[in-house]
Amino acid sequence: MKIDVETMSKEMIKPSTPTPSQLRHYQFSHLDQIGPPVYISLLYFYHLDDHKLVSNNHLFSNSLKSSLSNVLTKYYPLAGRIKNNYVDCNDEGVVFSEAKVSCHLSEIVNEPEFSSEFKKLLPFDQEKDVVSVDGLAIAIQVNIFNCGNVAIAVMISHRIADGSSLITFTKNWAAVARGESENILPEFVAAKLFPPKDAGGSSGTSFDPRPKKVVLKKFLFEGSKITTLRDKYGLDNLIYPTRVEALSAFLWSRLAASTRIKVSPERPCMLVHAVNLRKRMEPQLPADSFGNLFAFAVTILEENHDNRMVNKFRDAIGKIDKDYLKAKSVEHSELIDLAITNGERFDKVELGYCIFSSLCKFPIYEADFGLGKPIWVAWGCFPYKNVIHFMDTKSGDGIEVWVHLEEEVMAIFENDQELLAYVST
Repeated sequence: MKIDVETMSKEMIKPSTPTPSQLRHYQFSHLDQIGPPVYISLLYFYHLDDHKLVSNNHLFSNSLKSSLSNVLTKYYPLAGRIKNNYVDCNDEGVVFSEAKVSCHLSEIVNEPEFSSEFKKLLPFDQEKDVVSVDGLAIAIQVNIFNCGNVAIAVMISHRIADGSSLITFTKNWAAVARGESENILPEFVAAKLFPPKDAGGSSGTSFDPRPKKVVLKKFLFEGSKITTLRDKYGLDNLIYPTRVEALSAFLWSRLAASTRIKVSPERPCMLVHAVNLRKRMEPQLPADSFGNLFAFAVTILEENHDNRMVNKFRDAIGKIDKDYLKAKSVEHSELIDLAITNGERFDKVELGYCIFSSLCKFPIYEADFGLGKPIWVAWGCFPYKNVIHFMDTKSGDGIEVWVHLEEEVMAIFENDQELLAYVST
């Protein structure tokens, strides 16, 4: 299904009060420094048919702008501009676009084939635009469908924020829109916990993240199918895997089959899980802690059918504990860079890899702008291949798996019969 999206307006939203001069310089942490120069995004879909605002989108838009301006006083780095190794918190503002979509919301919600069109609902296309669009930290687009329903796209730079930061910011922005702003206190502690290193005047990985045609597609796994996979891999590994562990093992097996990769000690593959550090710090960090507060748990496989794959996932993730963090092993940038650079080095020697990132159990459905909670939250897009994101369904029972693959690989993967036996339509 193809859609047309017409931009109706675009403006800069600035903080409602100026940022104090002592907060003008927002320092990158080391984890920010090595972050990829791309944007991550979520799309929040709202059904307004029974709401009074449906007859006045102008009123709704003004409410979003006003609340955004107010919340930016708390999230002041987002209104600034990204420089080398820091953000200039100059209050230049956030890009806020409004667009008209040439279809009804009901035509695309939960439509698997529509995911390739999602980039049209975003403020800009990072596969065509420059990597850092004028140093923007965040951009927002409100999409209005023919039926009057809306999708709010929030797109944030991965140079300064991870998925948790994006979700929490949106939830807090929504709270301000509802008039509930007293408990919004984001903590900017990343640079203190992981001090920046001398980057010689530059930061971030230096490669172009758009080397090949990458497509995005969603696959829905219902709770019963996930339980079957957990039982299957539990028997193989003598531990009962989590939902993410079981899905990771299964999806890698199907990706390996689709690419016909031959794994051996001479040509191992690398499977990477992004791990949220907030609950692994001592003491734990609040959910409102802002920044790139994650590390990579790396599993190396040396054979195609590794019966201990889930055990290895568990071991790798388990190593990221308070002792690991105290030893600052998370700062081993060579390993992290290896994972972030989209397997650039792996491609050269034809090694396999896959990066998994889970947003399960995060409060993605708590973003209520006064209209009720979203009917659906979708992953936007990501310009890397072999990256898989997990997101809970609204009910919390199933998991939506958002898969980024090269176009020719996706054509094989999406028709894999063993995969389709577990996927719901």
